Amino acid sequence: MVTRSATLRQLIATCWIYQMNTVMNRQTGSSNEVIRMRNSRPGSSHTQNDTPPSSPAQTDERASRACCFCWCCCCTCSCLTVKNGTNKPDRSGTRNSEPVNEEPLTIEEIRSWAESFDKLMRKATGRKVFREFLRSEYSEENMLFWLACEELKQEQSSEGVEEKARLIYEDYISILSPKEVSLDSRVREKIDRNMVEPTPHTFDEAQLQIYTLMHRDSYTRFINSQIYKKLIQQYS
Repeated sequence: MVTRSATLRQLIATCWIYQMNTVMNRQTGSSNEVIRMRNSRPGSSHTQNDTPPSSPAQTDERASRACCFCWCCCCTCSCLTVKNGTNKPDRSGTRNSEPVNEEPLTIEEIRSWAESFDKLMRKATGRKVFREFLRSEYSEENMLFWLACEELKQEQSSEGVEEKARLIYEDYISILSPKEVSLDSRVREKIDRNMVEPTPHTFDEAQLQIYTLMHRDSYTRFINSQIYKKLIQQYS
């Protein structure tokens, strides 16, 4: 048992050293500096042997071949990039907040939310309160996905549609996302086909499915929640 533990520690230490050497190779000197130094030596010639053994091109190639089952962290694996959150676009403030025109709430409007789910979702103020309730139930991603689909429908440029569709897929459809929404396999397969050439309506069926899920699963609890009851008391 002691021998196996020592062997495992030695393997982990070796992988850590390899990873540190890889990072240092990337940070020390550029390929142009290496070529300049070699050209300064007498009798230097541009041959295949002059290529640095660990050039950025080779590093990128090695990264592209890296396996997602790597557990020792000694390679530049794309799955590690996803987990560590590096090289990802800054999405702070995008689709996590809805512009709300702060219209004064009335008791009549608040009571109308209990009449139908459509009336609740029709107004930005209603969606904002309902979203707070969903957050308390750890299902806020359903509202975020629905809002992102609404935003996609307003996009005019093809480049904007493609970019927003990609972000929606990564944030709410991908099984690797912590904000993945619950969709059946048929809808997922249809989305995968639509993503070949995304349009403003790529996620329409998925959006309807999530809308129905919020209506049937969360809406009744919201009407009976303390959040809603306290709001009625506050404006009565």
